[in-house]
Amino acid sequence: MMPSDPRAFLYRELDPETATRLTADALATAEDGELYLQYRKSEAFGFDDGRLKTASFDTQSGFGLRAVSGETTAFAHANEISPAAIRRAAETMKLIEPGKAGKAPPPQGNNRHLYTDADPLDLVPFADKVNLCQTIDAAARARDPRIVQVSVGLTGSWGVIEIVRPDGFIVTDVRPLVRLNVSIVVEQNGRRETGSFGIGGRTLYDNLFKPATWNRAIDEALAQALVNLDAVEAPAGDMTVLCGPGWPGVLLHEAVGHGLEGDFNRKGTSAFSGRIGERVAAPGVTVVDDGSLHDRRGSLSIDDEGTPTRETVLIEDGILKGYMQDRLNARLMGVAPTGNGRRESFQHAPMPRMTNTFMKGGKDDPAELLSRVKKGIYAKSFGGGQVDIVSGKFVFSCTEAYRIENGKLGAPIKGATLIGDGPSVLTRVTGIGNDFALDEGVGMCGKGGQSVPAGVGQPTLLVEGLTVGGTAA
Repeated sequence: MMPSDPRAFLYRELDPETATRLTADALATAEDGELYLQYRKSEAFGFDDGRLKTASFDTQSGFGLRAVSGETTAFAHANEISPAAIRRAAETMKLIEPGKAGKAPPPQGNNRHLYTDADPLDLVPFADKVNLCQTIDAAARARDPRIVQVSVGLTGSWGVIEIVRPDGFIVTDVRPLVRLNVSIVVEQNGRRETGSFGIGGRTLYDNLFKPATWNRAIDEALAQALVNLDAVEAPAGDMTVLCGPGWPGVLLHEAVGHGLEGDFNRKGTSAFSGRIGERVAAPGVTVVDDGSLHDRRGSLSIDDEGTPTRETVLIEDGILKGYMQDRLNARLMGVAPTGNGRRESFQHAPMPRMTNTFMKGGKDDPAELLSRVKKGIYAKSFGGGQVDIVSGKFVFSCTEAYRIENGKLGAPIKGATLIGDGPSVLTRVTGIGNDFALDEGVGMCGKGGQSVPAGVGQPTLLVEGLTVGGTAA
């Protein structure tokens, strides 16, 4: 059972007073830095081919000690939270030059909490989690005789972090995270296709155990698989693309979001560097990053440096307004941190990262946007993608897409990829739907070898002149 004070997981061999004193000693000459303490436990269930294939449980604890002077960072970590280990790590902090700019002020404190402290792992028995996977598998297989394989994934984690600064600032956060994934393979006339759907957030397992939730996951995954059974080869060439609401915002996340992170812009390596106040997108395009949304996968009460999260306007009505900042890059650029300093774990130093990044809704009727397209494609869902931060060039694969002919949806297509570059794609937006939606809560974002949960979103979006890579003329 969880102790009444979650900090007990962090202070088994260390007391808070000693942690504060050791941090102050270690970072005495640094301009900024912190001791980051973390305990995390996680579990994962994999149900495949009608049986439980994997069931894992893992705990992890440790600290990361960081000192910052100018542009230089010293960082050391260990999976043992003890005075002796922290003293050893402090030796590394001595390797950087003493700071010359004075001490950086601590983050602004807050007592807001965006999600429950409760532990999803302990509140539901092991047998109930296995039974949920089994129930979903059986229900899915009963849906359609063409189903040949069902895979169910259930994952959850719970953790507590504490940030201790040399100036005496201390802040704690308790973070739950759950996720359910359903993947279905169908076969017809020797052809196999796959559909998948996932849902999650910083909540307990309660919602995932509701029949309405997991039945919807089955229905969405099956519908996508069956659509793909009838898919024809994708066309190729420059054409109009209508992107659906919600998860297709992942294209925005990759093509534009990373280029709006502070480190790339401070170093001048982003396509958006030095362009504050310039028009970088079509009128009506407003892009924000907001880590303060309740229960969302990418949300945090505080970031991993102790800064409260907030809504940060990146692009407003097509004009570039700002970047996402951690403390180091914000200080060097002379702006305020935005609550975007994130790290994968205690083993990593923080860097500016997205939380929930999305384009706000417009005024257009999605049906009217569809009617404008004489020939193009409708991209309802995306899979993997790649982006070059410097140029903003991206390639994305569509997992569910359709031809559009004379303003109406046509045949589903397979093998479609969208090719373009982030800065120019935003200037080609000609319609913004009034149907804004966030994703379902399954996103992971990678950067610099670190992965963190993230959210995306957008309304239906009409984009002119995107390059579609396909296999049909």
